[in-house]
Amino acid sequence: MPTSSTSAAYDLVVVGFGAAGLSAALSFAEATEGRETPARIAVLERSAEQERGGATRWTGAFLRIDQDRKLDTDWAEHVRRVSGGLADVDYCRAVEREAPRTLAFVEKHGVEIDFADFPLPHTFEAGTPSMTPPASPRGGGASIVEHLGAALERDPRVEIHYETEALRLTTAEDGSVDGVVVRGSDGRTRQLTGRAVVLACGGFEGNTEMLTRYLGDRACDLPLIAPGIANNRGDALRMALELGADTAGQFDGIHAEPVDRRTTKADSVLYGFPAGIFVNGRLERFFDEGRDTWDNTFEHIGHEIWKNQDQEAYWIADAKTLAIPGIMNSLLSDVPPEQADSLEELAGKLGVDAEGLEKTVAEFNAAVAPGEFDPTRLDGKHTVGITPPKSNWATPLDTAPFIGVPVTAAICFTYGGVRTDLDARVITPSGTAIPGLYAAGEATGLFYHAYPPATSVLRSLIFGRLAAHHAATAQQTV
Repeated sequence: MPTSSTSAAYDLVVVGFGAAGLSAALSFAEATEGRETPARIAVLERSAEQERGGATRWTGAFLRIDQDRKLDTDWAEHVRRVSGGLADVDYCRAVEREAPRTLAFVEKHGVEIDFADFPLPHTFEAGTPSMTPPASPRGGGASIVEHLGAALERDPRVEIHYETEALRLTTAEDGSVDGVVVRGSDGRTRQLTGRAVVLACGGFEGNTEMLTRYLGDRACDLPLIAPGIANNRGDALRMALELGADTAGQFDGIHAEPVDRRTTKADSVLYGFPAGIFVNGRLERFFDEGRDTWDNTFEHIGHEIWKNQDQEAYWIADAKTLAIPGIMNSLLSDVPPEQADSLEELAGKLGVDAEGLEKTVAEFNAAVAPGEFDPTRLDGKHTVGITPPKSNWATPLDTAPFIGVPVTAAICFTYGGVRTDLDARVITPSGTAIPGLYAAGEATGLFYHAYPPATSVLRSLIFGRLAAHHAATAQQTV
């Protein structure tokens, strides 16, 4: 980044190089193509170039869509149900309406949507038809970062500022946002002036102080699911609140997932857990592993491990689990499960008390009711007389080899954030839009109590585009 104190004038300044920021910058570039005076666009990225992309770079970027690129038609209602009516359903309907156009946009730029590359083919399928299996970009979120990023790099109107952090927004005398004060890698600050600013720099999951402020005790115990989210420092929320912006989403709510704690590999999530049981550090079961499909429970398991189980859990299964087609693909780890010919031997490999594990497994096995096990549906094969129950997929763990994975919970993103309208404009508590200020992606709040999955990257792409289109139109009318 240049160290000159001279201000640079841009038509759009985008804070963030993930899905929302890339979508905003590239959509604005396309919307302003052919202007007599070429538009100037700045994109700010906290990281170095080789680490660009934040959380998007590391995610599988699963998409809750069908083959026609249409969003699951129940998603908006699903969000309303799990939020207790608190979520903005109109926002969700905008995601549904804009999904096909937005996916056509990213596909035009070389991102390939794949409906085959998913870890659970025909096994413990998701609770909605549009996620059986869900789609994802070939190459995951990194494909979005590289293809959209390359398009921006080819555009002479775009300047990308790496190793640059946004400190505060600046405003004109009438209160409209007219730029950002930034700090470069040399430690010096300067103002980038812009006719509009899009905040697209994620939530506050990479900021332990803010996590503790909103989540409370033991927020510091949450590892990051991927290194890129360390740069999600709550900058959008902090800067927007300074201007009187409103908030949305549950501020003590997070999306956390159960991950293999033996590895530092990003996104090492355990999806195939319905086949076995979870035990905590005291070797006690603590969750109904079969209460619903994996997509409706994996987040709740992650949160439970963090909040109430001291960040220590173990997934235990046996040879019948190993026989399920594709089941080992459901552990996205680079370390295979521990395996043993007896529970005693498995306990030794996991570093837990053998007697305690054997006792819990024996109690579980004795509680399994008769019935046919079917991993392709909610089969109703349950337990009787134990707490917590297992409502589906309950089979005795009695056949060697036995397998186990030590699990902890990793944070993916925070629920609370800036409130926007349907044009992605940041609004105040009265509903008034702050002129020149937009926000998109996980910088914006939406979810309460639960995150119906495979939509985070999609809503980021969609509202990045909506922000760009509104800003481009607004500038034409001035």
